[in-house]
Amino acid sequence: MSPAATHTTTRSSELSPASFVLPDLVSDCPYPLRINPHLHDVARASEQWLIEGARLVEPHTTKFMALKAGTLCWFFDIDDWMEEFEVDDTWGMRDCSIAVFRDPINFQTDKLGGKMAKSFFSRFIQTSGPKCTERFIHTMDLYFIAVAKQVEDRANGHIPDLESYIALRRDTSGVRPCCALIEYAAGIDLPDEVQAHPVIIGMEEAANDLVSWANDIYSYNVEQSRRDPHNLISVLMHYQVIGLQDAIDYAGALCKDTFQRFEESRAMLPSWGEEIDQQVVIYIEGLQSWMVGLLHWSFESERYFGKEGPQVKQTRIVKLLPKRPN
Repeated sequence: MSPAATHTTTRSSELSPASFVLPDLVSDCPYPLRINPHLHDVARASEQWLIEGARLVEPHTTKFMALKAGTLCWFFDIDDWMEEFEVDDTWGMRDCSIAVFRDPINFQTDKLGGKMAKSFFSRFIQTSGPKCTERFIHTMDLYFIAVAKQVEDRANGHIPDLESYIALRRDTSGVRPCCALIEYAAGIDLPDEVQAHPVIIGMEEAANDLVSWANDIYSYNVEQSRRDPHNLISVLMHYQVIGLQDAIDYAGALCKDTFQRFEESRAMLPSWGEEIDQQVVIYIEGLQSWMVGLLHWSFESERYFGKEGPQVKQTRIVKLLPKRPN
């Protein structure tokens, strides 16, 4: 069932607004923003790895440096490649990447994406736990499968209904494998029975939905300009038959509801014993950091608002970009 949010919309005759107002998700978020003291050194090293591994040249080098995403630039690099891929290309990327993850030492490939995955994952498995490793591989597979569906929908001009979109978006967002990266970064390896518990799943889904939907709100302007319908705002406008601002407000209400869902699940957490409980606390803090971090990063990065991010964060007013020619 799709998450529900209390929000009133009106049928709108709005055709081509010049701007829209973002919801104040930064103020709605109850979690503190925590900055890793090693952020800048690690980010610079990760970005240099990406530039060399992907053989980036200008203007792509400047573009990815402006992301301010460190190791996650690899995910954005893949995401951008997928924008240009056909369905068969996407499956090819999936087959190559999963083969690398299953045997990063012996599997050989000439594909840049595969080489980068090999470089990243051969270091990942040196310190990751076996359960964390398997979760990362499995959720990356779900990501590629979902993106292939997204590419197919885009080619066919199909816009999924809200419930179908929410289910698909939880995988195309790439948040699920990043949950495994929380364990990796924290040096923990949660038992499968913990990860499979309905309360943990509920918290993960709430965090995933917030990151995915907030990203849809912040990226909508860029995506509508290139006529990409894989966005919560486009889905709401299409099926609710509402205007842009109503759709933005509706999505904002859904985002705000994720914080309540997260806390309601937290209140029902069982105990698995002192040692595991301490690891669960660390994991949940990681989920919180993803939620609050995405909100702030979206304005610090130049991916969605260019150099106007700080101003947009303050005013919350976004000027609509013109659509690119077909």
